[in-house]
Amino acid sequence: MLKKHREVSPKVVSCKVITVSDTRDEQTDKSGQLMKQMLADNQHYLANYEIVKDEKTEIEAAISSGVQDEQMDAILINGGTGIAKRDVTIEVVDSFLDKKMPGFGEIFRMLSYQYDIGSAAILSRAIAGVTDNTVIFSVPGSSGAVKLAMEKLILPEIGHIVMELNKDN
Repeated sequence: MLKKHREVSPKVVSCKVITVSDTRDEQTDKSGQLMKQMLADNQHYLANYEIVKDEKTEIEAAISSGVQDEQMDAILINGGTGIAKRDVTIEVVDSFLDKKMPGFGEIFRMLSYQYDIGSAAILSRAIAGVTDNTVIFSVPGSSGAVKLAMEKLILPEIGHIVMELNKDN
């Protein structure tokens, strides 16, 4: 059944990449560049890319513009997911979600624990869910975290998720 769903899922998904950082710019945003490259390598369409400060209003505006774009299927966010006081990405993303996909964060932390960072995985607050017809993924800002999330979770399922979001329209 899953194989059948993947076969009929969209092969090209329209995406927005948002990097949340107080210090990065386009030249130093390795994680955002990696997300963009991995999307391109998998024939997905990069509709928009933005770097915003770790400020609630800036993150809200960036997500809101993506959600309001009827052509946007997915928003991929990296950065601002930690437990420091300035890390507010998860709270902002959570406020947008109509339906959460708790398995995303759970599996991401499990994979991080197994393959990457060990017990420090408990500090990750990666989250995903949907609002209207847009899926939102939010992962830590390290390039290792982005690579792991993209390879193991986002890219294998993004088309399937978009198909599910649009099947009743």
